[in-house]
Amino acid sequence: MARRLSPVELDFVESAPLRLVFSAEVSASPKAVYEALAEDVEGLPSWFDAVTSATPTHGGAGREVRLRGGVFFAETILATDPDERYAYRVDRTNAPGLRALLEEWRLTPNASGTRVQWTFAVDAPAAMRVLLKLGRAGLGASFRGAVRNLDRKLARSATQ
Repeated sequence: MARRLSPVELDFVESAPLRLVFSAEVSASPKAVYEALAEDVEGLPSWFDAVTSATPTHGGAGREVRLRGGVFFAETILATDPDERYAYRVDRTNAPGLRALLEEWRLTPNASGTRVQWTFAVDAPAAMRVLLKLGRAGLGASFRGAVRNLDRKLARSATQ
């Protein structure tokens, strides 16, 4: 059953009780990465293995994302700073134990392409925060795999 989460705003990315931050380098430009994140929502499952479907909602102001295992998120997009930042909060989910969740993707150009930083900002009861910390390695591996897949996908698109 879906539950409504707290409607946090962008400042939550800094003030959340738990912040898991991951980063990876890609050879693609910030523009290409941003387009894949923010503009090709339905293409998300083609590079992020944990995602089974992603659909824009509310005229592009939101998304509905489904993960392997049946978890879903109904999201509101909070920041669309082209080639720099894409952020959204989860408004409704069937994932247990969450009170608030905001994800932010930061894109920073560098000599080899782009540094991609993903922040997973969460409010949850203490026991759930412990579980998320224990799952940090798995979340990080999922993120790094997704970014590698995205880099390969964007490289193929650039050569076609």
